[in-house]
Amino acid sequence: MLLIPCPWCGPRPENEFRYGGQAHLPRPADPSAVDDEAWAAYLYLRDNPRGRHTERWRHLHGCGRFFNCVRDTVTDRIAATYKLGEPPPR
Repeated sequence: MLLIPCPWCGPRPENEFRYGGQAHLPRPADPSAVDDEAWAAYLYLRDNPRGRHTERWRHLHGCGRFFNCVRDTVTDRIAATYKLGEPPPR
């Protein structure tokens, strides 16, 4: 079982968490000024890299908080987790 280190609660089993999608996606400042194609891209188009990727997770069956995670999509190893608003670690 994968252990995910919650920034607030520490390492917990993966079944306590829910995947929340790609991290660090800037929301358009004025959504009403964005055309349909750009809005659809914001809502649905995501990176799908092989290797290191930043993701958003929620500790659903714990503290309930969202956080970001740097995970390798090939090995499933987690390099780091960090609170929302913090820059991703290098």
